[in-house]
Amino acid sequence: MKKIESINNEHIKALYKLKTKKNRDENQMFLVDGYHLVKEAQQYLKEVLIVDEKDAISGVENILVTMEIIKKLSSTETPQPIIGVCHYFKEEIEAVNRVLLLDNLQDPGNVGTLIRSALGFNMDLIVLSNDSVDIYNDKVIRASQGAIFKIKIIRKDICEMIEILKDKGIKVWGTSLKNGKALNDFEKVNKYALVLGNEGNGVKEAILNKCDKCIFVEMEKKLESLNVGIAGSIIMHYFYSK
Repeated sequence: MKKIESINNEHIKALYKLKTKKNRDENQMFLVDGYHLVKEAQQYLKEVLIVDEKDAISGVENILVTMEIIKKLSSTETPQPIIGVCHYFKEEIEAVNRVLLLDNLQDPGNVGTLIRSALGFNMDLIVLSNDSVDIYNDKVIRASQGAIFKIKIIRKDICEMIEILKDKGIKVWGTSLKNGKALNDFEKVNKYALVLGNEGNGVKEAILNKCDKCIFVEMEKKLESLNVGIAGSIIMHYFYSK
């Protein structure tokens, strides 16, 4: 088993650079921290860095390193003694019936929450707009609790994606109080696309204009709005429940 003991090793320096989006994109690779996420990411693993040989994973390169190296590469304050190096996801659109479209979402916690909910409520695909947060951001990955590795995710212009979905006969619903229809008034269907918008500004007007209808979640008037992660989860659950 290969061993690396210096934090100044060239390979470790190259992996450290994956902490920036620019270098992740250039190398088409990203890092994951800890036993749970490394296990969930197994199909994407290129190599793992471990402190103890008992943590070796078959089928990928295992590199024995020091805890000092783990701490250098980790994005957590108290890291577990294992880090995975993963390939980027394949961005492909297969047969889909239920699609979540995210327009300019910036908060990693919200995106991670929505990825978990999308997996839990049987969505087939998540599409992030080009101006949304990077899905390989460590905070997005941690917030998804590994769900990110179990659902198809692509990055694409939302307006273009809406046209593709409509050509497939899929209805596209925006989220907006303006000209919106209450969620409980929607018929439950198995085939739909849902657009969720930026935390502060909502879905862009140009995108709303391409949607077939708009949805809003009914709630007490003393509350102005719901967090996008919560609102999106409620809507997805509504169509998931029979």
